[in-house]
Amino acid sequence: MTSRKSQKPASPRGEQVRQRILDAAERLLRQGNAEFSMRDLAAEASVSFATPFNQFGSKLAIMHALSGRRIDSMEALLSSGCPAGDAIDRVFFATDAAASVMVLEPVVNRAVMGSLGAPSSTPGTVLERSAKLWATALDRGDGLSGAHRAEALDILPKQLAFGFRGVLSFWTAGELNDADLAPAAKRVAATLMLGFADPRRRAALIQAAIPHAK
Repeated sequence: MTSRKSQKPASPRGEQVRQRILDAAERLLRQGNAEFSMRDLAAEASVSFATPFNQFGSKLAIMHALSGRRIDSMEALLSSGCPAGDAIDRVFFATDAAASVMVLEPVVNRAVMGSLGAPSSTPGTVLERSAKLWATALDRGDGLSGAHRAEALDILPKQLAFGFRGVLSFWTAGELNDADLAPAAKRVAATLMLGFADPRRRAALIQAAIPHAK
């Protein structure tokens, strides 16, 4: 969740400073210092104590900006490697891509995720951006039932965002290990799409939704 000040368009120099601060925040998180202070952050970024406040407004806004970086990486993977299949194939690819981003640096990403539930007086954009990612994956909805495709494309992006965030919450809490994140998220996605699927694709979704025996 970002402050009003952080929502203003940044100058090229201002954007460089913002990225420098975010880089420093990631380094502190990588060191296991999730409780870093803004003074710690300013020292790590080699900027004045006021600069992180001037650029972002709060530590919570910085954590939300770090979440935005993760969504940027997910979008880049989806754009560069998404298969030519239907919406179901694309959502499964997006699920694997999103999970791969999160497990790449679990210490950092668990800290970022853990911060997103903190209350704030300023609405954030994580849900909006996440829903947009899933809307991109769904594309025109090929593979979904023609009779309900418009409804599916309206409903599913946000529901897929909720579903992935829910799985991430259990991963963040340590109840899911890194290897189980993508399979669990894919099962949730398959279950959500099942009600809107073309009959010819339902069998694949049912199979994907059933946990494999260990």
